[in-house]
Amino acid sequence: MFYYLYTLWGQENVLFNLFRYITFRTAGALLTSLLISFLCGPMLIRWLKSHQRRGQPIRDDGPTSHLLTKQGTPTMGGSLILFALTLSTLLWANLTNGYVWIVLLLTLGFGCVGALDDYLKLTKRNTKGLSAKKKLFFQIAMSALATYAVMELGNPALATSTSIPFFKNILINLGWFYVPFGIIVVVGSSNAVNLTDGLDGLAIGPVMIVATCFVLISYLVGNHVFANYLQIAFVPGTGELAIFGGALIGAGLGFLWYNAPPAKVWMGDTGSLAAGGALGMVAVITKHEFVLAIVGGLFVMEAISVILQVGYFKLSGGQRIFLMAPIHHHFEKKGWSEPTIVFRFWIIAIVLALVGLSTLKLR
Repeated sequence: MFYYLYTLWGQENVLFNLFRYITFRTAGALLTSLLISFLCGPMLIRWLKSHQRRGQPIRDDGPTSHLLTKQGTPTMGGSLILFALTLSTLLWANLTNGYVWIVLLLTLGFGCVGALDDYLKLTKRNTKGLSAKKKLFFQIAMSALATYAVMELGNPALATSTSIPFFKNILINLGWFYVPFGIIVVVGSSNAVNLTDGLDGLAIGPVMIVATCFVLISYLVGNHVFANYLQIAFVPGTGELAIFGGALIGAGLGFLWYNAPPAKVWMGDTGSLAAGGALGMVAVITKHEFVLAIVGGLFVMEAISVILQVGYFKLSGGQRIFLMAPIHHHFEKKGWSEPTIVFRFWIIAIVLALVGLSTLKLR
C-alpha cells in the first residue's frame, strides 16, 4: 500500500519518493511486522491459553524432561507470524507484483494445513494430527500450482531453469520436470523446518537466518546491474520478495520474544510448515534452489537424520543410528541442555548461511 504513495506523490515530494526504494521498504516491513508481533503477541498467547487448557500433547517417547517442563504450553503461535507477515507485506510491497502474491498465498495455504494439523492434535489429544498422506496431498497440490504460476509469470528463457552454485551463468533447463522439482524444493523445505521445530527457539532462529540470506539474494537477482556483476541469473521483479523476506524476519524476531526458552508459546505446524514453504518458494522464484540446500543446511541435516533413522530401523529389524530423531533429540538424550543445543545449532546455521552466500561471488 505504501508503494502507491510513491506512484501518486513521489515526483512532487522527496519524502514519498523514499517508498520507491526496495531497501527502505524492506526495513519498514521488518520493523512493522516486529511491532505487530509485540503488540498482538500477549493477546494471542492469552487467547490460546484460554482455549488450550492442557496445551499441545507431548510425545510419550520423547525426552522425559519435556513431560515435566513443557506440559501446558500452547501451540499454533505460528498464527502470530502469519498475521504480522501478511499485514506487513500488504503494507509495504508492490501489490502489482505477481511473485509477491504467489509466495504470500502459498505461505498462507501451508499455514492453513498446519493449523488444521495442530487443531486435530489438540482436539484428539494425541501427536498424530492430520494424516501424512492428506498433509502431503495439500502441500503437493499447492506447490504444483505455485510453481506453474511462477513458470507462466517468468521469462520463458528462465521459466524452467535452475542455477548451479559456484558456476558462472550455468543454468540447467528441466523442462516440464521443473514442476515436480519445484514441488520437491517447497514441500521438502516445509517439512524440514517442521522437523526442526522441536525445542524452544530452535527453528525460528535458522528460519530468520535463511530469510536474511534470501532477502539479499532476491534483491541481487532482481537488480540487473548486480546480477550481471555477480554473473547470476537476472529475474525481473524478484526484488519485491526482499520486502516479504524482511517481513518474515521481523515476524520471526517478534515470535522469538515469546518462544525463547522457556517458551510461552510454540509455533506448531501452523508456523513451521508455512515458514518452510515460504523459503522454498522464494528459492524457486529466484532460481537458487540448490543454494537453499546450503544456507538451510541445518534443516537438511534434521530431515536426513529422520530418513536415516527410519530407514535403518526398518532394514535392521529395530536398531537405531541415533538415540532419537530428529537429531536435536539425540543430543538431548546424550545430556546436552536445551539452550546449548539451540545456540550451537544456530551457530551451525550461521556458518552454513555464510557458505551459501559465498557461492554468489565464487563463480
